[in-house]
Amino acid sequence: MLVDVRADRLVATLLLLQRRGRVTAAEVARELEVSERTARRDLDALAVAGVPLYSSQGRGGGWRLVGGARTDLSGLTATEARALFLVAGPAAPATPAVRTALRKLVHALPATFRDEAEVAAAAQVTDADGWDGPAPPDPPGALDDLRDAVVRRVQVHLGYVDAQGCATARTVHPLGVVAKGRAWYLVAGTDAGRRTFRVDRVTSVEPTGDPTQHPPDFDLAAVWREITDEVELRRSPAQATAWCTADGLVVLRRAFGSRLAVGAAADDGRTEVVVRGRDPQVLAGELAALVAWVEVTGPPEVRTHLATLGATLVERYGAGVVTPTTPDREEWSDR
Repeated sequence: MLVDVRADRLVATLLLLQRRGRVTAAEVARELEVSERTARRDLDALAVAGVPLYSSQGRGGGWRLVGGARTDLSGLTATEARALFLVAGPAAPATPAVRTALRKLVHALPATFRDEAEVAAAAQVTDADGWDGPAPPDPPGALDDLRDAVVRRVQVHLGYVDAQGCATARTVHPLGVVAKGRAWYLVAGTDAGRRTFRVDRVTSVEPTGDPTQHPPDFDLAAVWREITDEVELRRSPAQATAWCTADGLVVLRRAFGSRLAVGAAADDGRTEVVVRGRDPQVLAGELAALVAWVEVTGPPEVRTHLATLGATLVERYGAGVVTPTTPDREEWSDR
């Protein structure tokens, strides 16, 4: 995983100690959804780091803060605080318990850190679904510099190599970073409007010191959904409408993923769907394999390609063919 979550676990463990006064490794493991071995290792790490806590054995034992101490975490640097909240935002991959604990942390931070911590919580989005194709290389060190620029809201002079291999340099307004599968992206404002940059193609990052022009009420997660929708439409401009049986929906979801839009159900139990593809002929080829569950209603071009495919299949394989039974939902779910 590209995001190191140990720091957020340690802080969440400390907050748990402060709230309960005494915890066992089993309680920490259950709360943070880790193994007891990991919980014990994290408690030991806190003690080694200087947090005033001790452990006791036997009935009523566990880990306690010395003298009921309440650490205010003021030893965190601004960079460390921002890093914690980058993994605690609403679209971050941390568990709900960890996110909740880290959101409470803002009240324990020095006042000078709070604004940047809040900004950091909304500065990064994790999108688990990667694009089709080979995984990109790991991002360079530029990722940390870009994150820092997003949180500090400063413009950067960006060196970049585009998909055609052309090197460019421009000044941008960093708005957020996104992890999609294994690829990282910078969402930024430019003189030409909002743009998205692959982080592994960034060659240099030089902060200018000038403040970014941040759109009011900017929501990185919502903006990223718009970007991915636009990309999917460009990649799959052709579409077809169809009726799908109830059992066929699971098959279509597996076959088309985000290229499938599910509409309303009809009185006969079928559901209206829209599927997208690269072009009408390729889309017809994909739908032809699903004829047992799907009746394509349009456009005519896709139906014509389907008819041509059907005629070719009958001509080539029609003699002596036994009609197969339709696989049921459970069989497809296990594949």
